Amino acid sequence: MAMLTVMKGLPLAYNKDMQEDKEGAFDAIDTVRQSLQLFTGMLSTLSFRKDTMRLSASRGFTNATDAADYLVRKGVPFRDAHGIIGRLVLYCIDAGKAIEELNLGELQQFSPAFDSDIYEDVSVMACVDRRCTTGAPGSQAMAEQIGLEEAWLAQAQNMIG
Repeated sequence: MAMLTVMKGLPLAYNKDMQEDKEGAFDAIDTVRQSLQLFTGMLSTLSFRKDTMRLSASRGFTNATDAADYLVRKGVPFRDAHGIIGRLVLYCIDAGKAIEELNLGELQQFSPAFDSDIYEDVSVMACVDRRCTTGAPGSQAMAEQIGLEEAWLAQAQNMIG
């Protein structure tokens, strides 16, 4: 952005303002270099608490949209499914439970369209795996992205030597 500002500020003919274009580039290079050092140390010591991550994902109601989609597939109009799931989420918050922790009787209090196959549709892993567009967290999308990055890295290493 600084470079664009310098270029826009130039008069019609070249003058000494172009001396200011290098400072921004050098600052950016220094910042990237320092960031890479920081991230290298961070990533080498990084560990994940998968159980905590899974619990947070299920308690965050990330699967509420999937539950609404489930009701739509069962013939419930989306406007009604949206309202049902909204009331269901409020109930879950009051009960301190996730959607998949409710028993079938509790779910059917909100809609008779709920059946035992709901649990397959709202499991955190099923919800994640259904997200398969570019940049999504689904395993297929992630495998494709990792493959692209590995190919880029191999190409970059071949160019370096």
